[in-house]
Amino acid sequence: MRLNEITFTDAKPVEGYGPGFFRIGGEVITGGVLTGPTGTVPWGGYDDVAPLVALGRKVDVLFVGTGADIAHIPEAFRTRLEDAGLGLEVMSSPSAARTYNVLLSEGRRIALAVLPV
Repeated sequence: MRLNEITFTDAKPVEGYGPGFFRIGGEVITGGVLTGPTGTVPWGGYDDVAPLVALGRKVDVLFVGTGADIAHIPEAFRTRLEDAGLGLEVMSSPSAARTYNVLLSEGRRIALAVLPV
């Protein structure tokens, strides 16, 4: 088996998570988190759409983590992001974090907005 070192460019991987927090790039952030090519910042949830819309043409896919379990996202939230040109993938936060890390290691243009578990 051949092992390759992964370089994550400007975006940082999700290193861990737990009740109410995420650890991304060595930093612990409580509550929701938005991370991707523009950095890592706290995210206020479905009412905090502006930083996601700002990703616009910078990413091809935005992974939305809905917490411990998969859930439907508000229709107005989905519509606003799709109108901004973002492709959405909705899943539980643990699944979203794992998928984000895999695609980030492949150099994909992605971002992650997750609610805590």
